[in-house]
Amino acid sequence: MRFSVGFAVAGVLAVGNGLNVLISNDDGFGTANIRELYKAMKAFGHNVYIVASVVNQSGKGGTVEYTKEKNLTGDSEFGIVKAGAPAIGPDPMDSHIWYYNGTPSACVQVALDYVLPRYTNLTTFDLVLSGPNYGLNLGPFLYTLAGTLGATYTAVERGIPAIGISGAYGVQTPYFWVNETTAAGLKDPATIMAQLSANLAQQLITNVAKSGGGRLLPLGYGINVNIPLITSFKSDNCTNPPFIQSRLTGGAVVDLALFNETTGLFSYGDDINPGVNQCIHGDCSLPGETDILKKDCQSAVSVFTVDYDAPVGGVCTNSPDVRSLLMPLVQYANSTSLVGGLNITIPGNATIVATPTLTPSSVTRSDAGRVLPGLMGFMGALCIGFMLV
Repeated sequence: MRFSVGFAVAGVLAVGNGLNVLISNDDGFGTANIRELYKAMKAFGHNVYIVASVVNQSGKGGTVEYTKEKNLTGDSEFGIVKAGAPAIGPDPMDSHIWYYNGTPSACVQVALDYVLPRYTNLTTFDLVLSGPNYGLNLGPFLYTLAGTLGATYTAVERGIPAIGISGAYGVQTPYFWVNETTAAGLKDPATIMAQLSANLAQQLITNVAKSGGGRLLPLGYGINVNIPLITSFKSDNCTNPPFIQSRLTGGAVVDLALFNETTGLFSYGDDINPGVNQCIHGDCSLPGETDILKKDCQSAVSVFTVDYDAPVGGVCTNSPDVRSLLMPLVQYANSTSLVGGLNITIPGNATIVATPTLTPSSVTRSDAGRVLPGLMGFMGALCIGFMLV
C-alpha cells in the first residue's frame, strides 16, 4: 500500500551535518540499550539528547504522569542519581543525558517543553527514537500497552517523526555493564541492537536526503521495529538479522484473563484473536511482525499512523512511499537473498552544526548516499486512516 501525506519542509540542514535526535524509552535513562543507541547515533554525526524515566516505567503505554514530588524519594535505577536529587536533571557525567521522574510519554513532553527550550538552542527535534526496549512489543495490543510505543506515538502526535524499537533480550542491564567483547568474542547485544537501530534511522535519513529533503516521515506516521534475540553472549547464531517489511496485524495476540480456581487469582493469557488481526488498511500481503519474530533471526519493521478514524476513501498525491525510504536496509520477506542489518553500508554524517539552528532542521539532497541504490520511486496513494502496515 502506498500512502499519501505530503512532506512539509522544515528548516534546511547543510549537507553533511547531523540532525537533532531525541532518545527516550520506558526502561530508564541508565540502561545499556539506550546509552549504546546514544553512542551509535552520535557516531553518525547527529546532535543527540536522552530524556528518559529515572526508573523503569514499563507497561505505561501513553499514560502521562508527572511527579508530584520536587525531589527524588529514592535512588534512580542503578544508583546513578541519589535520593534527594531534583526530580529532573542531567546525568552527572553528560549534560545531553537527562532523567525525569515520570512516565515515558511524560518524558517526551518534558523533553520538548522544558529541556529543549531551556537547555538547548533548538526549537524541536528532527527525530525521536524510543528504545531499544528490553522485550518485544508486537502487534496492535502491545502498541497501546507498551511505554516504548507510548513515547513513540506521543512524539508523532507532537508532529515529530518517531521510531519505536524493541528487542527480545529482556534482562535490563546498566550502561556500565556493557562488554566491549563478550565471552564468545563478539560485541555486546546492546551494542549490536544499537547499531542495527542506528542503521535503520540512518537509512531513512539518507533516503530522504536523496529525495530532496524535508520531514523524515509524513505527519502522523511512525515506525515500530522489533529485533530478535541477539546471541552474541554465547554464539554468532543471531548477530546480524535482516530487516523485513511487516505489518502490526497478523499473528498478533491480545490478552486473556485466566482464572485460577485454586488461588482465586487471575493471570495473563494470550489469544490470537481475529479482532486484533483484521487487515483493514495497508498491504495485507505483508507478513505480521509477530510471525516474523517467530522465524530464525529476522527483525520486523512496521509503519503505522496515529489517525484512528475508519477510512471513507479519497485520493492524495505527491507523497513518498515510506517503505521505500527504509530500503535497501529493510527488505521484503520474499526477497531472494536477505542481507543482514549490519552488512549494508549506511553513509554517515561527517560533522554536526557547531551551533544548531533555531529552526527545525531537515535533511537536504546530498551525494552522501551514492553507495545506496536509489529510491524505489514515488506513487500516488489512498488517503487512509489508522495504518497498521
